[in-house]
Amino acid sequence: MLGVLMKTNSQTLTNNVHPPDWVNPEPAPRYNMVVIGAGPAGLIAAAGAAGLGARVALVEKSLMGGDCLNTGCVPSKAIIRSSRAAHDVHSASEFGILSSTNPEVDFQVVTDRMKSLQAQISRHDSVHRFHELGVDVFLGEAQFSGPNAVRVDDKMLYFKKALIATGGKPVHPPIEGLQKAGFLTNETVFTLTKIPRRLAVVGGGPVGCELAQAFCRFGSQVTIIEVASQLLAREDLESASIIAKMLQKENIDVRLETKLKKVTSVQRKKLLCLESAGKETNLEVDEILVGVGRAPNMQSLCLEKAGVAHASGGIVVNPYLQTSNPKVYAAGDICMDWKFTHAAEAAAKIVIQNALFLGRKKLSTLIIPRCTYTNPEVAHVGMCEREAKEKGIKTDVFVKPLEEVDRGLIDAEVGFVKVLVKKGTDQILGATIVASHAGEMISEITLAMVAGVGLKKLSSVVHPYPTQAEAIKQVGGLYNRTRLTPLVKKLLSTWLAWTR
Repeated sequence: MLGVLMKTNSQTLTNNVHPPDWVNPEPAPRYNMVVIGAGPAGLIAAAGAAGLGARVALVEKSLMGGDCLNTGCVPSKAIIRSSRAAHDVHSASEFGILSSTNPEVDFQVVTDRMKSLQAQISRHDSVHRFHELGVDVFLGEAQFSGPNAVRVDDKMLYFKKALIATGGKPVHPPIEGLQKAGFLTNETVFTLTKIPRRLAVVGGGPVGCELAQAFCRFGSQVTIIEVASQLLAREDLESASIIAKMLQKENIDVRLETKLKKVTSVQRKKLLCLESAGKETNLEVDEILVGVGRAPNMQSLCLEKAGVAHASGGIVVNPYLQTSNPKVYAAGDICMDWKFTHAAEAAAKIVIQNALFLGRKKLSTLIIPRCTYTNPEVAHVGMCEREAKEKGIKTDVFVKPLEEVDRGLIDAEVGFVKVLVKKGTDQILGATIVASHAGEMISEITLAMVAGVGLKKLSSVVHPYPTQAEAIKQVGGLYNRTRLTPLVKKLLSTWLAWTR
């Protein structure tokens, strides 16, 4: 029965994201927009433009849904959810829940659940759904043949405007023996059929930290190898330190300022030669997961024929996401520093406005939050203290530890809410939240920033008690107390004395 279910999920996913019997349609004489790439940016642009009455073609050479559905957000968060369940069971005794049995992880069930979720969600990104939306879907490799034309196999698609949204792919460092020994990336790690007994994670960024913690909770002996002096290099040291301590508490071996020099294979095992502080050590593992960055997918697009400028970091765009060819735009990982699904989707909406309706909206106007889905999560929006200092902006910082919030104490939370404001004002410049559900909590501050609401106002927002989000209100209270100068306190005291 289990095998039948697995096969059904795989067939459903395949039939949605790349149906084997799909026949590409005959192209229209000219399209308002040709979208290359059916990841988050491409799907939003194609559906949005078609919904507004545009004639749209969507080209995908691999799988509809892109990395997010197939090798990124969906499978990783499904795996992480299962690992949290395992952790909750193993740590239940801390909350007085005792078990006479030692729970085990059935990794086959974990991966089957992941595939089932992918199959369910894939309906939203399916070829047939977009066909029903009025989009001409072409499965195949797109190549520019001129400044206003794209070839897909033997069919030519002419366009008034085009969007390149081909995303990126994982890269691996040129380390001696790594390729020969074999390694996993986010594109292949979810094909594992059993839990590695010993796992080395090369790279302490979001992907590395998330999956290191997940596999540790499944029972792997995990080592993180990071060349920098902290994990999560984009985050402030305070946040990164909490995550490092939490991972170490869960028995993950975190090796900072450590370089992987060489990999050799020894009887189906992998021997890693590591260097730290000038000394070399060896580490034997069963699998290596590499998560050290991504490179843009643009090699086969024939960009030169379209006059689209590009560099090693991706396609070059102006503030309006327009390339050097004014008819061609780009969005998502192919051209943006923000390599998130939600950022790609937001950028696609800008492209629709600018390309089809003479809009002049800039990417820089977006306020984009981000979240790393470790436990606790790390969520951030806007500037951090380091960025403000580099820009010469003076700031005030208000921090509320979750241990001082009733619900945080009840939940045994470790983390904080930190809000950065322009000095002498309540204008929110940025915020960082470290909490189990920081990704949910950050949206309140993001909304405040978008709406121009200051920290003072957040202090007056009524929050349910007890909730961890009360920390946001309490940070606002910290700001309000700074306004009670000695003079203000004296005047208030005088008034109260007079009104007795």
